[in-house]
Amino acid sequence: MTTSTPIAPDCGTFDIAGKKVARLGFGAMRLTGRGIWGEPDDRAECVRVVRRALELGVQLIDTADSYGPYISEEIIREAVHPYPDDVLIATKAGLTRNGPDAIETAQGPVRLGPRAWPPVGRPAYLRQEAEMSLRRLGLDHIDLFQLHRVDPEVPLEEQVGELKNLQDEGKIVAIGLSQVTVDQIEQARRIASIATVQNRYNLTDRSSEDVLEYCARERIGFMPWAPVSAGELARQGGPVDRLARRHDATPAQVALAWLLARSDNMLPIPGTSRVTHLEQNLAAAHLTLGPEEITMLTDAGRETA
Repeated sequence: MTTSTPIAPDCGTFDIAGKKVARLGFGAMRLTGRGIWGEPDDRAECVRVVRRALELGVQLIDTADSYGPYISEEIIREAVHPYPDDVLIATKAGLTRNGPDAIETAQGPVRLGPRAWPPVGRPAYLRQEAEMSLRRLGLDHIDLFQLHRVDPEVPLEEQVGELKNLQDEGKIVAIGLSQVTVDQIEQARRIASIATVQNRYNLTDRSSEDVLEYCARERIGFMPWAPVSAGELARQGGPVDRLARRHDATPAQVALAWLLARSDNMLPIPGTSRVTHLEQNLAAAHLTLGPEEITMLTDAGRETA
């Protein structure tokens, strides 16, 4: 793709923190080393990815302090600071890092799973990380600051309450939550206005269906993570594969097109560390699935869930 014409806004926009942003954004988790740990293999390419995303009309960039840790935020600043007025930078705090997602052993890689991402929601820690994200990103305020996980050891009202304090001080504009239930969203909304929710959701993982529907009713932006995962549906001859061939598209484009059609508050944030993959993903803004195709994918995903 050689165009410099913005394409991301072609799938519609959604209002967050007083900004109207294209619904197809960019998730910056992959701007790091293997296992979401340390420096990427090609930092210059990661910088190009962020710059190319903005060139193609992306207005929502989502990152977190734990990506690297800190590396993703630093690369975003290197790539685009000072930020255009129409670009919304979202970051998160509440997950710490003990190491990469997997470690190499004599028997092969061993995934650390949750041990690599322990939640920490103590108010003092959340404040510290917000202050450090401001410094790393080069901002005087963060457009969207999200609680990366609810810490079960800390009352939810204390975690959200500290974000509300930061908001009242002008250090963050809008508050978001990640991987939460409807009940937790309602608890949080008794303390502060919630602009977005970021839960795992894709063609084959509908475990947050009730959260998506709640957010749609309440006009809360829904940012699905792992958005392009299609599992068995993308196997050769499967429904995603068949539609990709029919539309001369990639399976990831089909998965993203389905998400965008699912609800107008849907804000997919596919991530990559390669310009080629970025361009392919954003081309989903121009892929329109027919009603029967959408229904077919919806039904097929439910059967595999």
